[in-house]
Amino acid sequence: MVPDTSTPAAASPSAERPGRSREHWFLLAAAALTVLGLVVMGLLLTPDARGVGTHKQLGLRPCMTMEYWNFPCPGCGVTTSVTLATQGEFLQSFKNQPFGFLVFLTMLGFVGWVAVGQVRGRDLWRDLQSRRWGKALVVLAFVCALSWLYKIWLIHG
Repeated sequence: MVPDTSTPAAASPSAERPGRSREHWFLLAAAALTVLGLVVMGLLLTPDARGVGTHKQLGLRPCMTMEYWNFPCPGCGVTTSVTLATQGEFLQSFKNQPFGFLVFLTMLGFVGWVAVGQVRGRDLWRDLQSRRWGKALVVLAFVCALSWLYKIWLIHG
């Protein structure tokens, strides 16, 4: 029996599922770099005992608001908290800067989401585009503001 070749190409399974976008591969690479970054932070950085300043080990400048006014910026302590979390010090990470711990969890969530999407054959960019981010960004900004107030209290309270 000869196979039927009269089926149009549009009906084939590969035509129903278009290829992954270029942006999909960018997100996949970003997830790999996120994992690499977390490993590097966990192995090479020492969390600063003051709860701020760990980022200087990466060659970054000191926080200008801390340097000039001894007042933390909203990001003060985030690198220290992420480093603590990568080293398994989750409670210390949260106590140091709750937003930094949330950043760590978000990084892990991103890597997990990318891995699951890749395995399931999804286009990550299309999935990302289909989500609504308004409420999540408002909550994120609110948590960042509360964490900043908490960090101010830790340093000056």
